[in-house]
Amino acid sequence: MNKASLIEKIAAAINLNRKNVEDVVEKMIDLIIKELKSGGKVSLVGFGTFEARVRHTRGGVNPQKPNERIQIPEVRVAKFKTGKTLKDALKGK
Repeated sequence: MNKASLIEKIAAAINLNRKNVEDVVEKMIDLIIKELKSGGKVSLVGFGTFEARVRHTRGGVNPQKPNERIQIPEVRVAKFKTGKTLKDALKGK
């Protein structure tokens, strides 16, 4: 499912205008990104938690020259930890 189909399904499920649902989904994504950029985390109870973490500098291998070692720089990445309700739903409980 992509964002457009998610918007369509939400709009149909709650009988709301597609444009209004699209605005809500866009704003939610913007707010999650803003919170992660500021170093916070977003917890949706039962669904999961979004958090920004630092992946530290590490060594690697240049795929074009396998004998050459390279340094991979530190980067911030988004992590998602599933909540209990989602885990249980996926397990079939």
